[in-house]
Amino acid sequence: MTSANLQINGTLRPLGDAQTLAQLLRALGVSAVKMAVERNGEIVPASAYETTPVAPGDTIEIIQFVGGG
Repeated sequence: MTSANLQINGTLRPLGDAQTLAQLLRALGVSAVKMAVERNGEIVPASAYETTPVAPGDTIEIIQFVGGG
């Protein structure tokens, strides 16, 4: 496991062994349903999570959509 960090929703966290956005989300226990993910200021389509690399120093924003009525 690497000691490299990235920023997730404003908090510095270890990158761990994740090499792709999908691996990172799984490691965080985040479900890809009803959410948006931004990497370094750009929205990543859900279809690209498996192929989008993550690296030390990246800034990740995870936005959960909440329904209401």
